[in-house]
Amino acid sequence: MNALIAEARKKYHKELLSSGVMTIDSKGIPSNADSSSKLSINIARGIADQLMAEVHEKAVGQTSGAKFEQMNMNFLMNTFPYLQNLRPGKWHISKLGNRNSVKTSSFAQYEHLEYLSLLTKSDARLAASMGNDYMVAPDVVIYRETETDDMINEKTDIIDDSVCNLADIRKSNGGLPILHASISAKWTMRSDRAQNSRTEALGLIRNRKGHLPHIVVVTGEPIPARLASLALGTGDIDCIYHFALYELIKAVHDTHAEDSIELLNILIQGKRLKDISDLPLDLAV
Repeated sequence: MNALIAEARKKYHKELLSSGVMTIDSKGIPSNADSSSKLSINIARGIADQLMAEVHEKAVGQTSGAKFEQMNMNFLMNTFPYLQNLRPGKWHISKLGNRNSVKTSSFAQYEHLEYLSLLTKSDARLAASMGNDYMVAPDVVIYRETETDDMINEKTDIIDDSVCNLADIRKSNGGLPILHASISAKWTMRSDRAQNSRTEALGLIRNRKGHLPHIVVVTGEPIPARLASLALGTGDIDCIYHFALYELIKAVHDTHAEDSIELLNILIQGKRLKDISDLPLDLAV
């Protein structure tokens, strides 16, 4: 039997195939390829062939994106909770959205954003001055519940009412859950869309009060140059995780495109691009 994360990776790819996110259309173009780029088609086809994608019309972009978010959430739910020995706690993994009661302001580091939102709704001049840059909506989040004093003091008396009265993790202080990770899911990365993830990351960095959550991007983009447009550089996104990095490496090498091969090596050796299987362990740090 394979290791848990290895099995979860196989299930993740199977779900992407069965849900219609990863497909090849009647013209031989994979759903994550740019139809105007021969390199993109060749690399994406190399990945698809390794994953054995079925041939049928690709899903509508919006639907495909929403499904990709769901698949990434499922993968994390099948892996991260099993890392209690590395990262103990009461964890929740959720998609954010307009219909979800959980919002960015539902967490300890960003609860003040709800107050700002109410202020700008009631004051047009303030809204015009501030804009809405502070409103951040990650695709998938991992957050931790606060802990009771009994749990904190389980092995020895660590706290009492004379200390730790402002600590976020202490339930008796009345705080909100703590945002642990923000995961942005981008099935493809066209030049304009790729920067949305960076904008979201900067919003989380600038508007937090307290601990900065992990900020990562998961993608199915096949072209190394487009991956580099978001992955290169530091200070905003922790790392980019490819849905099938091992298959991407082989597909890029099979194209014999030296520039793409070199750039992919730079991203991997520089720890700016990893495989989806690396994500749960990195989030356990």
